[in-house]
Amino acid sequence: MVQPVEVHSLGVRLPFAPSHLPADRVLLRRILQLLLLLLLYCSGHADGSWWRIADLSLEPTHFHRDNRSYELCGDTAFFTAHQRDTCYDNPELLKVIVHAANTAKYECQTYFQNNRWNCSAKRGSSIFYGNFDDKGNRETAYLNAINSASLAWTITRFCTKGELSSCQCDRTQRKRHNKFTWGGCSEDINYGIKQARLFTDPQENRTTSFGLMNLHNNEAARRILRSKMEKVCKCHGMSGSCTTRVCWRRLPSMKLIADTLGSMFDAAAQVKGIIRKLMRKDLEYKKVNKSDLVYIAESPNYCEENESLGIFSTRGRFCNRTSYGIEGCRLLCCGRGYQTRIRNVEEKCNCKFVWCCSVKCDTCSMRKDEHICN
Repeated sequence: MVQPVEVHSLGVRLPFAPSHLPADRVLLRRILQLLLLLLLYCSGHADGSWWRIADLSLEPTHFHRDNRSYELCGDTAFFTAHQRDTCYDNPELLKVIVHAANTAKYECQTYFQNNRWNCSAKRGSSIFYGNFDDKGNRETAYLNAINSASLAWTITRFCTKGELSSCQCDRTQRKRHNKFTWGGCSEDINYGIKQARLFTDPQENRTTSFGLMNLHNNEAARRILRSKMEKVCKCHGMSGSCTTRVCWRRLPSMKLIADTLGSMFDAAAQVKGIIRKLMRKDLEYKKVNKSDLVYIAESPNYCEENESLGIFSTRGRFCNRTSYGIEGCRLLCCGRGYQTRIRNVEEKCNCKFVWCCSVKCDTCSMRKDEHICN
């Protein structure tokens, strides 16, 4: 009799073929298992891609225990078993996750909007946030970093706004300096980072190069976020004398974090995994810093369409004819050339300030040249 065996990562039971079965039946069952794995991956039901919840375009304010959206906590398409338990135990967290995913999506697609890879992937007729190449390239490195930073940033911001019952302002810094006093409502970045780490990091496999890469990039992003915290001060005293200056710490904008990580994108270090550690592949370069982005595989060619990897190609993209950068027609169109389309558009012009208090503009018809990659 054939004995079944549990396959926990997929949540299904697959038959195990004992040694006395014919070789062709064993081979057939192995092929069926591989096909099932491929089907689950291609249909988007990969366990633990929490940031893909941004593709649902859900309104974060609608999430609470009595709302149907709370059922998303149990969705294996987005959350691992650990994350599902965390979500169920803390229903307030779901709105934070949705907000963080949408923030990361917006910042990533804004930063890379003029690049060959524009932080989007295509599967069939649907467009998704991110990419489907799980080999561990630069793009995967940036995605993990921006998602990790966004989650820590959002948890911290929601705490400050009083939208999470488990936390509030950071009041641990109360030491007096020579020139100012710590006070006010500092944003508790340490709490945000701790909770983000507990939610994202346990899903990674520390015995693989890919898992080590993701863990490194997650932590690198959180380090960047902490280093960009701003000190804000307010003067107190008679007639603005600033007798006492009270200061507190405030989160940077997510745009600043996205831009900082973007500047690290091209400088990312290629590494390889050696006994649960990462080391630089090319030993002639300096050692990898804890705040560097790292990757383990070369990026695919984003010039041509690749359906299996969800790559659009750059055909039909708008380019800048006068630019020599990546957004320029020569680079963005990958040497295929471009077409120019002339359109007449109406825009506001000759705007004047009218006392008091409005701005009046004329409407002008203007010619606009658009350049589109072949």
